[in-house]
Amino acid sequence: MRIAPEGVPFAAVALAILAGLVGWAWNWDGSWWIALAWAPVAVWVLAFFRNPIRTGPRRHELVIAAADGRVVSIEEVDEPEYLKGKATRISVFMNVFNVHVNRHPIAGTVEYRNYRPGKFINATLDKASQFNERMSVGVRGTHGPILIRQIAGLIARRIVTDHAPGDVVQQGDRLGLIRFGSRVDVFLPPSARVLVEPGDRAVAGKTVIAEWGQ
Repeated sequence: MRIAPEGVPFAAVALAILAGLVGWAWNWDGSWWIALAWAPVAVWVLAFFRNPIRTGPRRHELVIAAADGRVVSIEEVDEPEYLKGKATRISVFMNVFNVHVNRHPIAGTVEYRNYRPGKFINATLDKASQFNERMSVGVRGTHGPILIRQIAGLIARRIVTDHAPGDVVQQGDRLGLIRFGSRVDVFLPPSARVLVEPGDRAVAGKTVIAEWGQ
């Protein structure tokens, strides 16, 4: 299993605790139930930070999901930061069992990056996009610009974003990571045709969520 670098310290601690509990049970009183109770936690920590290789459609006319999880809303909104006008917002909520590595929906050049501190309200709510802690990344591709917004959730306290303005990224490249339970919004120009619906499951780097209009 490939682990994101940010997860290595957490995985090491979880496995060290498990090894210690097994050693304690083996050498002292045989309380295996404690080790058995901790084992699922250690496995979950490893699974949470997994970073699977993702292959899928890679074409300029397609927009690929940035996050694993459930599509919780598709809304027509104003986006004043980067697109500076009307936009379609596709929101994907990641629960604590989803892969939390985020990926770039299109190939292009990073033109915008902006971090804003904020609250940690339930990331499934629409107002989370406006009020929660977040990192916004604007990328301009062959067909135009998009904005990706990483949003902290109720228990997420760390947003990792890999690229800075001027960086060239490829479709499906790692964008970053959010821990632990969060949401990613993708803002598209109104001309883009959305191909998913609320309730659909998205897989980062694989699921086609939209295509550019002609």
